[in-house]
Amino acid sequence: MYFKYNYYYYFCRKFIKTFLSAIEASSLTDVLEDNVASVQTSFLIYSIKRTYMKIKITLALAVLSIFVACTGGKNQEKNSVKAEENSEAMRLLQGIWLDQDEDIPSFWAKGDSLFYPDTTSMPARFSVIGDTLIIEGEGEDDVKYPIVKQSEHIFEFQNKSGETIHLVKGDSVNDSHFFVVAKPVILNQLKTIKRDTVIFAANERYHLYVQVNPTRQKVYKQTINDDGVVVENVYYDNSIRFIIYHGNQRCYQHDFHRDDFKKIVPVEFFRNSVLSDLVYKSHNTDGVHYIAHLAVPDSPSLYEIDVFVDYKGKSVRMSLVDGE
Repeated sequence: MYFKYNYYYYFCRKFIKTFLSAIEASSLTDVLEDNVASVQTSFLIYSIKRTYMKIKITLALAVLSIFVACTGGKNQEKNSVKAEENSEAMRLLQGIWLDQDEDIPSFWAKGDSLFYPDTTSMPARFSVIGDTLIIEGEGEDDVKYPIVKQSEHIFEFQNKSGETIHLVKGDSVNDSHFFVVAKPVILNQLKTIKRDTVIFAANERYHLYVQVNPTRQKVYKQTINDDGVVVENVYYDNSIRFIIYHGNQRCYQHDFHRDDFKKIVPVEFFRNSVLSDLVYKSHNTDGVHYIAHLAVPDSPSLYEIDVFVDYKGKSVRMSLVDGE
């Protein structure tokens, strides 16, 4: 009996072992087949990626070559422009130049800057390219003047009207006294302006407060001087604080700037204008009316904008009253 059970045990053990070996062999074959397929797929993907990278690098090098070529072209252009600058004409132009007929200073060329004999015209950078005097503009495009004649003591050029301007070089030390370092001036005022107005509406007392404050916001304006040369003047703009009080309660407060009226006045006018003032006009049971002044410096050009604010400060309307 013992022998019989040992025989069965031996037979079963051998059968199971053989069966497991067959299964393992079969699984291994499948794994090997899967691995081979995986390796083939990976190699194919690697080849595609490698080809893509080669194309990508080739395109990048091509774009870089084009960029370098363009940049080189621009640099060559700049170098050619610089090469055209007439250094001799720049040297001859240094000094103070006077109107030949009236002996009045026209400008002072110092380095690469032109200074003008008034308090509002800002210095301007200039250059001479070939036979053309070019004055750079801050707010506008550069202005070009053809040179007619130039020597150590004579400078003649055509202004924007086509007239030939005859200048001679000044030789007096007193000529420099006509020139000061130009600083922007404040239009219509030299200090902060404050105004208080008390009104009664529907048996209620309201206190209206206006304060005009100079700012550092610059407004540029080009003008033509007596020689027909375009000069650029610069001014400071203003901001205006407007407050409505009802007793101790502040009903409304706003700081008005020129940009608040940008969509109301013409674009060309707005570009050269400053916010000059805010003046009380009238009031009724609905609210108060003030007139905002947008003016062009050193000019009679003016736009008036009606500014309406209700007593609660919830409704604000602006409309054009009068043109230039």
